Amino acid sequence: MVIDCYQIESCKRIFDGRYSHFIHKTPLWRLPGRALGVDCAEVWLKLEHLQTGGSFKARGMLNRLLSQPIPPSGVIVASGGNAGIATAAAARELGVPCEVFVPDISSPAKRARLDGLGARVVVGGAAYADALRACLTRQAQTGALLTHAYDQPEVLVGAGTMALEIEQQGGLPDSVLVSVGGGGLIGGVASWFGQRSRVVALEPERAPSLFRARAAGQPVNVEIGGIAADSLGARRIGNLAWDITQAQVNDALLLTDESIRAAQLWLWQELKLAVEPAAALPLAALHSRRYVPRADENVCLVICGANVDPASLN
Repeated sequence: MVIDCYQIESCKRIFDGRYSHFIHKTPLWRLPGRALGVDCAEVWLKLEHLQTGGSFKARGMLNRLLSQPIPPSGVIVASGGNAGIATAAAARELGVPCEVFVPDISSPAKRARLDGLGARVVVGGAAYADALRACLTRQAQTGALLTHAYDQPEVLVGAGTMALEIEQQGGLPDSVLVSVGGGGLIGGVASWFGQRSRVVALEPERAPSLFRARAAGQPVNVEIGGIAADSLGARRIGNLAWDITQAQVNDALLLTDESIRAAQLWLWQELKLAVEPAAALPLAALHSRRYVPRADENVCLVICGANVDPASLN
C-alpha cells in the first residue's frame, strides 16, 4: 500500500495534540435508517463539513505543510475551492504566505472564503486542470511549497485520519460511501479501512474520473461539468488514489445531477445540514438506490464539505 495505518495513526496523534484547536474531531451522527428513508439498520453521518475551512481538506493540507520545510515565498496550491481554503487556513495557522489558483468554475462563496483567509487568489483558467498548469508555472518562479489538492502522500494520510476517527467514534461501519474528485479523500479512507469495511466510490455522471479510468484500465482525462464540478472537477484521477482504489475499492458508482441536487436539498430541509453538492453524493446514492444496503447494515456517509451559498438551498 502507498499509505499505511501507522502513518495515519501518527498524523492523528499530532492533530490531537498540538493542533487540536485547528483540526476538529467532527461529530458522527448515528440515525436509524428509516430516519433517512433507507431500509438498513443505521446510517452514520460523519459531519466533516464542520471541519476547519468547511471540509475534510484541512486534514491533508495541514499535514502537508507540517511535513515539509516552508520557504519564505510560502505555499501555493491549485484548487476548485476547498483545498485552497484548507491550505489558506493552514498557512494562516502557521503564519506563512499562501497563493491559490482557482478555475473559472469555482464558486463565489469559495473565493470569498479565500479572500477572508488572506490568500492571494488567481483565476487560472476554465477548469481545475488549467488552474493547476498555471499554478505549476508560478511555483517554478517563486519556489513556494506546492500543496496538491489530492495527489500527495501527506494529503492522503491527513484524509485518512478522518476514517480513523470514524472507527474511534462508532466502531467499524459495514460500508462507507465517499465522494470522489481527484481521489484524495477515498485514498485516505480506503487506506485506513482496507477490506475491513466496504468502501464505495461515488462520482457525478458529468465528472467520472475514477469510473472512466476503470473502463480504460488506467487513469485518463475526462470532460467535467455539472453541479459538483467545483469540488469534484478533477479531469484525471490521482495516481495515488488510482493505485489504492484498485486494491481496496470494488464499487465505483455514478450519480445524476438531479439525484445529487435532491439529496442536497433533503439534507437541508430535513436535517438542517447546509452542505455543498459534493457532500450530498452519499445520500443521493441511497435515495436513488444506486447503492442498496442490507437490512442489517450500518452505512457511513461522509458529509465532506459545507462551502455553499446558503441562498442556493432555497
